[in-house]
Amino acid sequence: MEEKKIGQIKEEFQAAQLSMLPELIERYRDDERNGVVSLRLKAEKQLEQLETEKKRTWSLQEFERRYHAEGYEYICGIDEVGRGPLAGPVVAGAVILPKDCDILYLNDSKQLSEKKREELYDVIMDRALSTGIGMISPERIDEINILQATYEAMRQAIQNLSVKPDILLNDAVTIPKVDIRQIPIIKGDAKSVSIAAASIIAKVTRDRMMVEYDQQYPGYGFAGNKGYGAAAHIEALRSIGPTPIHRRTFIGHFI
Repeated sequence: MEEKKIGQIKEEFQAAQLSMLPELIERYRDDERNGVVSLRLKAEKQLEQLETEKKRTWSLQEFERRYHAEGYEYICGIDEVGRGPLAGPVVAGAVILPKDCDILYLNDSKQLSEKKREELYDVIMDRALSTGIGMISPERIDEINILQATYEAMRQAIQNLSVKPDILLNDAVTIPKVDIRQIPIIKGDAKSVSIAAASIIAKVTRDRMMVEYDQQYPGYGFAGNKGYGAAAHIEALRSIGPTPIHRRTFIGHFI
């Protein structure tokens, strides 16, 4: 039987899903051509990275395992994005994941690339038991202050879930006026899969809004800076003036 060309074998490896790599590695275990050895080593490295990610994800499920073991069925992660920008809303996400959820690569949304956040957003929305978004406008932020607006966005997100949570895992805060047990976790978006998932859907939702605002209010760079105080944004504020989505209580010393 004619020996396969290295290019053909490379195509096999490139087309293979991760679950197929062990079989391919064994199939070409005895092929000592440098190109094939390199393909095998690369595939083995991919599998090692996958195992590392599985272990990391397992460690991020510690809080969920603990409270499931205590009898809580619907465990909800809560997080927000957009406290600091000069423009745009503050957005909160609430996510209830299934027990023993095996979604990989969940992490604090700030630690992920935009592409990875978008990919995970679709996975979360497809596989979560329930998701909710809360959103508070710049006008309301100016009216009640950013902390109270953040709490209000979180309460909205909880209310927009299709099922009522049994317990809330929050990123650092305790939300007033909520009659559900709350567990504030410092840096929770890097310690809990549920909070990480909430941070991702909140971030993607807000970022998409700011891209739309960039079309509506050109010149401020909202698509890139997402309303934060980048130099070009501040210069536009000074030269063009504020838009309806600017937070007046945030921009007083720029204009």
